[in-house]
Amino acid sequence: MSEAIIPFRIEIPQAALDDLTDRLDRTRWPERETADNWEQGVPLADAQALCAYWRDTYDWRATEARLNAVGQYRTTIDGLGFHFLHIRSPEPTAMPMILTHGWPGSVVEFLKVIGPLTDPAAHGGDPADAFHLVVPSLPGFGFSDRPAEAGWTTMRTAKAWTVLMARLGYDRYVAQGGDWGSVVTSALGVLAPPQLAAIHLNMAMVQPTPEEIAQADPAEQLILADLKRLNDELMGYATLQTTRPQTIAYSLTDSPAGQASWIFEKFRDWTDCNGDPSTVFSYDELLDNIMMYWITGTGGSSARIYWESIRNFFDYRPTVPTGITMFPREIYRVSRRWAERHYGPLAFWSETERGGHFAAFEQPEIFVREVRQAFHPYR
Repeated sequence: MSEAIIPFRIEIPQAALDDLTDRLDRTRWPERETADNWEQGVPLADAQALCAYWRDTYDWRATEARLNAVGQYRTTIDGLGFHFLHIRSPEPTAMPMILTHGWPGSVVEFLKVIGPLTDPAAHGGDPADAFHLVVPSLPGFGFSDRPAEAGWTTMRTAKAWTVLMARLGYDRYVAQGGDWGSVVTSALGVLAPPQLAAIHLNMAMVQPTPEEIAQADPAEQLILADLKRLNDELMGYATLQTTRPQTIAYSLTDSPAGQASWIFEKFRDWTDCNGDPSTVFSYDELLDNIMMYWITGTGGSSARIYWESIRNFFDYRPTVPTGITMFPREIYRVSRRWAERHYGPLAFWSETERGGHFAAFEQPEIFVREVRQAFHPYR
C-alpha cells in the first residue's frame, strides 16, 4: 500500500451545488412545534431561516477557497484514505501538534486558531509558542474515506494518527482533542508512543462513582444537575447513532434541511450562547461545518463512530502527561477531583471564563491561550 502524502484540493462540481439548491427549494416542511422555544428541537422558523440563507446567500466557493489555501493532503493508512490539514509554522522551533475534532464538528472548527497557533508573532504573540499543526478528518467524516466495513474504533484511529505523524517526519509531538477527539487523543495517551510528549483535552471522559456522587460538594452538585439534564433531555441523538446509524443515514443523506437541523440543534444546545446560537456563530460559520457533512454525504458514516466506540467512551486512561481545560458550558463537565481519580495527577487543569463544547470554534482566543499554557512545559 502506498505511503504517499498527496496534496488535495476541494473542487465540488457545480452540479452538486445546484442539486443542493434544488433540494432546499423542494423541502417538505413539517408543521411548527407545539411547545415554546427549542423544547421539542429546532423550531420550524429557525430551521427555515437557516435553510433560506443556505439556499439564497451562503457561498460555498469562498469556504472551498479558504480550505484550499490552508494546505490539504490525503494519505492511506491501514487501508483507509485520510484527509488532513498540515500547516507548518515559520518558526524553526515550533512544536508539532495533532488536533482532532469530534461529532458534529470537522476540521472547520480549527480554522480560526490556525494563524495564532502556527504564527503567533503575526498575531501579537510570542514566537516561542508556535506549533506545526496536523488536523485530520476522522474516518467517515468530511473528505476522509468512509469505511466499508466495521472496525474503525477510536483506538484504531489513534493508531492511524501515530502512523500519520511518523509519516510526516515528526519524532516528538503533542496532541489535543475535544468530543470524540478527546477520546481519540486519550487513546493516543494509552498507546503512549515515545514520540508523544503530552496531551490536552477540552472534554474529559470521566464517570463519577456512586461515592463521588454521594459526597459531591456544591460545585459538583451543579455539574451533576447538568449531567442529569444531558441524560434526560439531550441524548436522544446519541442513542439513535449508537444503535441505528444506518436508519438515520437515509434522512441525513437525502435531505439538506434534515442534515442542517440535526447539527444546528447541537450548536445551540452545546454552546455558551444563552439559547441563541447567533450570538456565537454566524450562519456562514454554521453552514461551513454543515457542508462538511452534506457535500461529502457523510451523515451516516460519521454517525457510526457512536456504534463503533461508545462502549469505550470512558475506558482510556492515558499514561502520558495530561492536561484538561474545562469550559463552563461544556455539555459533559467534570470536577478536578473526579478527573484526577480517572487520569491520575494532572499536568494541567484550568477552568475558563466562558465557552462551550466547540472550544476552538466558539472562543478561539481562549482556546489558543489554554493550549499554549498546557504544552509550555514540554517545549
